[in-house]
Amino acid sequence: MATSMNMDKAYDAHKAEGKWYQYWLDQGVFDAEVNPTKKPYCIVIPPPNVTGVLHMGHALDETIQDLLIRWHRMRGFEALWLPGTDHAGIATQNVVEAMLGEEGLTRHDLGREKFVQRVWAVKEEHHSQITDQLQRLGVSVDWRRERFTLDEGLSRAVREAFVRLYEEGLIYRGERMINWCVRCGTSLSDLEVNHQQRQGHLWYIRYPAPDGGPGLVVATTRPETMLGDTAVAVHPDDERYGDMIGKTVILPLMEREIPVIADDYIDPEFGTGALKVTPAHDPNDLEIGQRHNLPSVVAIDRNGKMTSDTKQYAGLDRYQCRQQVVGDLQQQGLLEKIEDYEHTVGQCQRCDTVVEPLISTQWFVKMAPLAEEGLAAVRNGAVRFVPDRWTKVYEDWLENIQDWCISRQLWWGHPIPVWYCDDCGELTCTREDPTECTHCGSRDIKQDPDVLDTWFSSALWPFSTLGWPDQTPELQYFYPTSVLVTGYDIIYFWVARMIMMGMHLCGTEPFGEVFIHGLVRDERGQKMSKSRGNAVDPLELIDEYGTDAMRFGLTQLITHGQDLTYAPDRMVGARNFCNKLWNASRLVLMNVEGAEQVNLDKADLSLADRWILSRHNRMLAELNRQLSAYNSAQAADLLYDYVWGEFCDWYLEIAKLDLYGEDAERQATVQNILRHLLSDILRALHPFMPFITEEIWQRLAPEAGSIVRQSYPEADRRWYDEPAGADVSRLQSAIVAIRSLRADLRLPPDQKVAVTVTASRAEEADMLASQQDIISLLAGVESLQVRTAPAEPPANALTAVVSGAQVHLHLAGTIHPAQEIQRLRQDIADRESQRQRSQKKLDNEEFLTKAPAEVVAKERDRIEEVEQDIAKLQGQVQVLEAMIDDE
Repeated sequence: MATSMNMDKAYDAHKAEGKWYQYWLDQGVFDAEVNPTKKPYCIVIPPPNVTGVLHMGHALDETIQDLLIRWHRMRGFEALWLPGTDHAGIATQNVVEAMLGEEGLTRHDLGREKFVQRVWAVKEEHHSQITDQLQRLGVSVDWRRERFTLDEGLSRAVREAFVRLYEEGLIYRGERMINWCVRCGTSLSDLEVNHQQRQGHLWYIRYPAPDGGPGLVVATTRPETMLGDTAVAVHPDDERYGDMIGKTVILPLMEREIPVIADDYIDPEFGTGALKVTPAHDPNDLEIGQRHNLPSVVAIDRNGKMTSDTKQYAGLDRYQCRQQVVGDLQQQGLLEKIEDYEHTVGQCQRCDTVVEPLISTQWFVKMAPLAEEGLAAVRNGAVRFVPDRWTKVYEDWLENIQDWCISRQLWWGHPIPVWYCDDCGELTCTREDPTECTHCGSRDIKQDPDVLDTWFSSALWPFSTLGWPDQTPELQYFYPTSVLVTGYDIIYFWVARMIMMGMHLCGTEPFGEVFIHGLVRDERGQKMSKSRGNAVDPLELIDEYGTDAMRFGLTQLITHGQDLTYAPDRMVGARNFCNKLWNASRLVLMNVEGAEQVNLDKADLSLADRWILSRHNRMLAELNRQLSAYNSAQAADLLYDYVWGEFCDWYLEIAKLDLYGEDAERQATVQNILRHLLSDILRALHPFMPFITEEIWQRLAPEAGSIVRQSYPEADRRWYDEPAGADVSRLQSAIVAIRSLRADLRLPPDQKVAVTVTASRAEEADMLASQQDIISLLAGVESLQVRTAPAEPPANALTAVVSGAQVHLHLAGTIHPAQEIQRLRQDIADRESQRQRSQKKLDNEEFLTKAPAEVVAKERDRIEEVEQDIAKLQGQVQVLEAMIDDE
């Protein structure tokens, strides 16, 4: 039974949110079960880092997912949103090492076992923080099924995946050039390296000939690596160096001879056309070295220090060495010149340290066969990207994919399930920890000290969380999952790898659709970050505006795959919308309590009733269509415009005539319509604004239980009424015209006016005349005359033309003509000044040539708009002057 008892005048978001989230948990309304009688719908949450904090990207991601899950749950699906967190290897280890640093300790002071114990303790401390933050966002996840990428079940899945891929020859151990972070002390995959443009230098260094001749000059951005050079390469067709090929030059500072070789890779246009070759520290140089059987001299070690092979520079930091090398070259007269040069530098994604290319023995996944499966999944339609343009981005990467380095020199993560035998030198890779070498039986075996890349376990997330490798009921029912929601920045890191692993290990796609959204940027379009000082904390937004307002405001900003520009006014607008909904609901509830039930199919409906029921159902049809297409912003705007405009500003105001009237039958009909509309509105808004809708729902239909489990409203085409829509549109135009004329005259709201409406057709006149009560109420009219054209415009009246009619507002007794003329002339003068300012800009040739085209067009539009205003005001002055003449 509907009741407005204890409904505060203002909505208190913070009071409601904690109460209703606990209610949902207690009632188990988010729980999902294997239910063959219902169609499954499943989303696995992109697991946030367990030691992280929620940022605007999380808020956007979880808002979209919660919208989809709540919508499908209300549509009758068995909807599972599976939560979890990621152990986030490098990121979490860095956090804990920073904590130790504040204590004056390093991880090596603790040792591996105690350090890992410390990380687990930190994980437990932070876990409650991240889950509390997610709950404040209102996420309707099944917390009973929460997973962690290092929990027992997922660890077993990771091990099974590794061993299976190893047995198939898709995981191998090899020596290759890898990205090495000297700060984190681990290898990095190519995707974990950010490439940034930096202003640097080109150092031109002379490599003299052994006989004291000039030799040749090379240009390099990294003079410290010259200490590991083993050749100088030139293009075979470069005539400048034809006589040098096959000869040798002296490597400065190291005083050893190195050959001059010819290789097609060399760009004759870069620098001097002669390239120093350092196979141990550049991937391109390594390929040249392999083609020419060059030795490899390691000049920089894993700590970023110079090795003993660099002789007098051994032990120096790589950048200290650079300064020393440049100074020594200058002293020996071998530094020809230095040029400013902008180039791309690879940096560790986690700590921004410049990455060092090093040759290292690591574990790799052979990606080409997996990429074929990943491409097939998209090309055969098993996986669909929304929007579709991201399909090509995905395909381009897979078509050019490189093998994936999956080993990390960390202590926190999934251990690599490989043991090495000290006796026979063979390795053992098994699903269970071995006690002896499977090749020779020796018990002298040691496990690989490295751990797996975090993204390896993340790639298994959609199926490992549902019980794989076991064929659990959950895996069979909910997998493949329905959709993955994520930003475009991790298509390569995560999306592609999940598709490849799902196809290979499970034989089917991990999800049917991938909805790609953009990143949240600040008001100037810049990426949000703590270092820039422009990051917005979503929890602070919740504190200020409430969760529903933040969610709704974010939703309104979403575009398919495009970045979002955060706008505080959106949050203010969304909070105002919450207040509008609350006040409207309060008004409805106060007026429908105890109302007699009416069968609307048999009720005598007014024009306004027919119109609102038609508009309401057309809105629902479009709402569900937009949600089906992942157009959540358009869906939010549709609800906003309907609820605020048509329901609140129009029908609810019109309904007051019957709610407060004396016709009991009409009152009951309107009460039932309002209750029906409010029920639909609350259920339609619930996936967007869960808390306030539950708060109001519990007053509208407390006996029905939580709104979470109610049905989502669908359109009923029986209520579509085109004629009613057309009539009310004309009625609204007339009312808006009267309101506009009143605004022109600056009349106070309580001042009543006399109006004449001249309709173009008799049917139009009859319709408007039949709605006199509505016109009088909504436009402040005390005297309304409706007539049919042709008819002379009444004297002493302002006129507005609308579709199918002319509206005349009588001025006699309404205003003081002389005072009004004075005000209007001042308005005309102000607008004339605006017009002259804009015209002055357009007369300025410099403005026309330098200003952007849209700015110039804006000034032209402004002039046109102002001239229309002036013409309108002058017409009003003429009417008022005629009034004075008549007097």
